[in-house]
Amino acid sequence: MSEEPHGPENGGPRQQWGPRPAGPASAGKGAARRRRRTGWRRVFPSWRMLLGTGVLIVLLVAGALVAGYLLVDIPAANSAARAQSNVYLYADGTELARDGDINRENVALSQVPKRIQRAVLAAEDRDFHTESAVDPAAMLRAAWNTATGKGKQSGSTITQQYVKNYYLGQEQTLTRKAKEFFIAIKLDREESKGKILEGYLNTSYYGRNAYGIQAASQAYYGRNVDQLTTAQGAYLAALLNAPSSYDVTAHPENRARVLSRWKYVLNGMVKEHWLSAADRDAMTFPDPLSTTTPAGLTGQRGYVVKAVTDYLTDHHLVDEDTLRSGGYRITTTLERKRQDALSHAVDTKLTGRLSDKRPVDAYVRAGGASIDPATGRVVALYGGTDYAKQYVNSATRRDYQVGSVFKPLVFASAVQNGSVTQSGARITPNTPYDGTNKRMTVQRGRATGFAPANEDNRSYGQITVTAAMDKSVNAVFAQMGIDVGPAKVKDTAVALGVPEDAPGLATAQGAISLGTATPSVLDMAQVYATLAHHGRLRPYTLVDKVTKDGRQIVLPDRPETTAVGRSAADTTTSMLRNVVEGGTATAAQGAGRPAAGKTGTAEDDKAAWFAGYTPELATVVAVLGQNPKTAAQEPLYGAAGLPRVNGGGFPAQIWADYTAAALRGKPVRTFDLKLEPGAQSSVSPNPSASGASPSGSAPAPGDTAPTGGPQRPNRPGDRPSAGPPPAGQGQDGGAGENSGGGGDEGGSDKNGHGHRAGARLNAPTSPSAPPPRPATGR
Repeated sequence: MSEEPHGPENGGPRQQWGPRPAGPASAGKGAARRRRRTGWRRVFPSWRMLLGTGVLIVLLVAGALVAGYLLVDIPAANSAARAQSNVYLYADGTELARDGDINRENVALSQVPKRIQRAVLAAEDRDFHTESAVDPAAMLRAAWNTATGKGKQSGSTITQQYVKNYYLGQEQTLTRKAKEFFIAIKLDREESKGKILEGYLNTSYYGRNAYGIQAASQAYYGRNVDQLTTAQGAYLAALLNAPSSYDVTAHPENRARVLSRWKYVLNGMVKEHWLSAADRDAMTFPDPLSTTTPAGLTGQRGYVVKAVTDYLTDHHLVDEDTLRSGGYRITTTLERKRQDALSHAVDTKLTGRLSDKRPVDAYVRAGGASIDPATGRVVALYGGTDYAKQYVNSATRRDYQVGSVFKPLVFASAVQNGSVTQSGARITPNTPYDGTNKRMTVQRGRATGFAPANEDNRSYGQITVTAAMDKSVNAVFAQMGIDVGPAKVKDTAVALGVPEDAPGLATAQGAISLGTATPSVLDMAQVYATLAHHGRLRPYTLVDKVTKDGRQIVLPDRPETTAVGRSAADTTTSMLRNVVEGGTATAAQGAGRPAAGKTGTAEDDKAAWFAGYTPELATVVAVLGQNPKTAAQEPLYGAAGLPRVNGGGFPAQIWADYTAAALRGKPVRTFDLKLEPGAQSSVSPNPSASGASPSGSAPAPGDTAPTGGPQRPNRPGDRPSAGPPPAGQGQDGGAGENSGGGGDEGGSDKNGHGHRAGARLNAPTSPSAPPPRPATGR
């Protein structure tokens, strides 16, 4: 008999249900509910997720490193035989030059003295003997510094650099860097530190086409590596950072940077206890020898190749290491006819007149650059008499003051900025200034402390800006620079094409207005090309086309920009035409073309300049003085048998001869000028030798007074942008005492060194007569 349940339906008592005791399952669910992430914690992953992700990343990186190590083998070494030449072509496709000859002589590490080895380690990798083959932290730091604009840095150890030099190429790619990383690790396991250092010393590039420490020792000091002093070794080690730029013979303007790097190397040796502080303090910088040049780069070819390679690397088209690997075909903008014409002009007008019997003639250097203003193409470049004899490119060096060729930039800035004199008169070609010698410049009624002298300490009294430009009167442009504002003058100069970092481009007082800056001949050709192009700047280029292995490298755009307004540029051009017609540059009339230009001379007559242009061609020529043994800048008094070398002499004559040849067969073009209102040139009163104004009394400092003079008709193409010419104002023909060729002014010469008239420049002098002593007081 079955037992019936005792439920309520069977008459049994009703079951009473109580709370269910908490079992294991229900406890787990409750705990899960309590651990549920709420609020801001839901945004962030849990520690388990972070740990898991981190472990996964570590495993992936480790796997990649292991795979890379196994897959990347140490390749066969590069050989010098694989190096190719770079071919440089004229604009018409004919060959100009080729480079690429490798200069290398390997030496054993035992032949390199410890002091030289340590100098290299102090410069490049002080922990080489104790560190691993790679330094990831340094690589990341270098990448960050490069990305943030602190300069291109490799972050590579000596082992990595050796791998790049000896086994791989110089291309800057992630693939190459990855290979370099793994090969360096393998090499460090298979080779001793000594063998790696030996390979690095023998494969590194030191400039002057020298590969390896032995070739560099011969190239820079003419001795074997075991004969180098510690100071010389430190300089060669410093070169590794920037081989071409740190060659102080080729780039004297970089001397301060080179000295800083050289001291860094020596200080590193002291820090590592490889050199005593006393020995370091006793060392002086060991200037290297003049360079030797491969036969294929003699004459003008070497200057051109250097200028073009600098252009490519400075504009980041090809880095120096990659370009050095060779194989590039580079079509330049240089035109063979004009290149030959510029060389011929220098030879016939200058170097042909030099003599070995005059010691000063050995100081003479010349540089020239010619630009098509409409396109910015450099059509001719003259760097010196022979690259094998005069290594520094006189067309691109930036260490000689430009003198008075800077004065037109001051006037252009005055027009561009609507500047006024201290008395409130607007600055135009007709504005009179006080041209008294050593006149103190003033600002808001207070003396500035700047009182430059004029040429030969001559006073002019009241003189218009036009006449002051003709005669290059320092006192006028010093005050004008104060009136415009030195900072504005600098801004205008930079806008026209002067590099912002050009040495000496200062803004203190009015000295900037007299040409204390040291931009190159090529830089100033850019400036005058901009004036010729009505104030529109088209950045210059030396390269039309670059190819390698059939692949063409994309050249950067060179957009045209407005540097100054057209009326500012054209009014400046109108005044510079006066300088050629009757001022200090009458020799430029030999071109047989309408021309505008300005002469200039640097401090102590160490450089003479002429910067000029026709409507279709802007050219700058400079004659420089440099001691061939010490490389010091030297005055040119007595050069070519003349008392002085002025901008209106050899530079203007070279310019005229070149321009006539360069434009032969081309139609004559006139200037199409739109002038500022009231900008017609006026004849200034004859300056008195005493410095008194025409009325017999000098004006108050900084003030101007009206002047008048006979009018002359405008030249063809000159037209004011608005309004008739003011009554009584005409053009100064620049005749009178300067009609025989004009005198040139001494730039920023603090000692008051001046220049004589062009007629005197070419006057014969007795060989026994000493050069004239410059005037004092500037």
